[in-house]
Amino acid sequence: MSRLLYFATVSHPELLQEALILFKHFIPHPNLYIYNLMISAFSFSSSQAIGFYKLMLLSESAFPDEHTLLALLKSPKRLSTGKQIHAHVVINGFDSHVYIQNSLIKMYFEVGEISLARMVFRYMSKHDVVSYNIMLSGYARRRLISEAIELFREMASSGTEPDQYTMVALLMCTGNLKCLLIGKAVHGFIIRRMSLGGWGLIVSNAILDMYAKCEEMNIARKLFYGFYEKDDVSWNTIISGFANIGELELASKFFSEAPRSDLISWNSLLAGYARKKDLTTIMRLFDDLLAQNIKPDKVTFIALVGTATETGVLNHGRTIHGWVVKAYGLEDAILGSALINMYSKCGKIECSHVVFEKVADKDITVWTAMIAGLAFHGHGLKSIELFREMEKQGLVPNSVTLIAALTACAHSGLVDTGNIIFENMREIYKFEPGVEHYGCMVDLLSRSGRLFEAVDLIKKMPMKPTRSVWGSILSASKAYQNTDLAEAASKALLELEPDEEVGYILLSNVYASCEQWSDCDKIREIMERKGVKKAAGCSSVVVDGVVHEFISSDKRHHKWGEISCVLCDLHRLMKVDAEVGFDIFRQFSAPDSD
Repeated sequence: MSRLLYFATVSHPELLQEALILFKHFIPHPNLYIYNLMISAFSFSSSQAIGFYKLMLLSESAFPDEHTLLALLKSPKRLSTGKQIHAHVVINGFDSHVYIQNSLIKMYFEVGEISLARMVFRYMSKHDVVSYNIMLSGYARRRLISEAIELFREMASSGTEPDQYTMVALLMCTGNLKCLLIGKAVHGFIIRRMSLGGWGLIVSNAILDMYAKCEEMNIARKLFYGFYEKDDVSWNTIISGFANIGELELASKFFSEAPRSDLISWNSLLAGYARKKDLTTIMRLFDDLLAQNIKPDKVTFIALVGTATETGVLNHGRTIHGWVVKAYGLEDAILGSALINMYSKCGKIECSHVVFEKVADKDITVWTAMIAGLAFHGHGLKSIELFREMEKQGLVPNSVTLIAALTACAHSGLVDTGNIIFENMREIYKFEPGVEHYGCMVDLLSRSGRLFEAVDLIKKMPMKPTRSVWGSILSASKAYQNTDLAEAASKALLELEPDEEVGYILLSNVYASCEQWSDCDKIREIMERKGVKKAAGCSSVVVDGVVHEFISSDKRHHKWGEISCVLCDLHRLMKVDAEVGFDIFRQFSAPDSD
């Protein structure tokens, strides 16, 4: 029976249900081996893994060993659970085992508790290369390059010989932070050590990835062509590297040359076109992906939904929504929040609400998306009601949630509510307000006519105000026709961005609203003298699934001739209609000759 159970737990995730049936109904007295199998198989679920561990503790037939605790340490998703397992490690006397300590470090990094990971590492009597590698990988994922470099120095001083995974962690860290100089130093170290024997393709791919993330694609391309062997990771790295910097022709070239295309390469290409907001190409690529019987994943759908959101093309958005439901249902919080945001940006807030209600497991991102959507559509009271409901559910707002709530207050003039939320950030939510939160409060006070309170808040900001902060003052100055404050805000804005047109245009709008035309002319003269030009407006339209973009005064569209002819015809028809209408009006309004 134990062999059958082993087969059920390691063969395929779908067989885990059969493993549960075997455990419950056919193994009356499980031994240590059986319990360890079940804990390991269900380590993806903290509650189930711990459930089996509790059954073991209650039984008299088995006692936990190091394999039990190693399996348990893979399961925590929360700090509280991880601490409980750590306590059982100590109680059972395994806290001095190096491999257990290494697992503890990894677990604390995964639940986001860096200080406890450091503490376990520092209290270890002996570190092996795995200990250092786990610490370095943790620092790399948290983008802590100074700590990673210092630890690497400590590793060298201790006499611990680095291996390929040490180099991969260092390269990941430098790549994530785009620290090219340090990345090149690590590359040089690797070249010097190559004389002792190569570290293989895994390190070569990590070097390639570092240069790609640092956007040094000329170096990356030379390295790629110099590889003696290439695997899927090599091809995917070069494709994503070019896609990330917007070189989509080169990305497509490498994509077509790759011996095989997996989902990662497809997603890289889709993400590149998503950044360009090229929905037509994205939908074509998606059709090609499906034609090759490749199953899209969450990353695929996030790129598709994101592009539909940015372009505001509702029909494509609904098509993508159908595919999301078919593939994942509406249980995934990330996809659910993306769909809520898409419908909101496409003007269909009622559809956002339908998606929100159907998401099974609502996390903070789902609530935030709906709160932000309601705020975006001017439903401030509903947005704040939802914010309060979220708090009742026991969810703690994050920085983005608080921005959404403050925006809702600003759009609906809820000054008192906004002040309470802002004050609660430090006292209750334990957040230090960022520039975005201050910006929302300045916007709230400005829109409500409390301009001088808004300026006082700007003076109290612990950081430098941004363009949007001063922009709020300028916009409100126009609404309340306060030219003195507008001039002061414009001066501050131009000190921040002397070559940008925004400050000049907003101040010009204030003067225009006050009918100070001579001052408007002066602003235009200053702009001309400094060579500051207003950015051309851009609009887009979807015809037969193809997105067409038009820039003001731009005649480069491939159908400009036809468009121009149609516009001329419309202009003539409008003139005729106007003249006919005027004649009719004149007939009806003429005095009766009788």
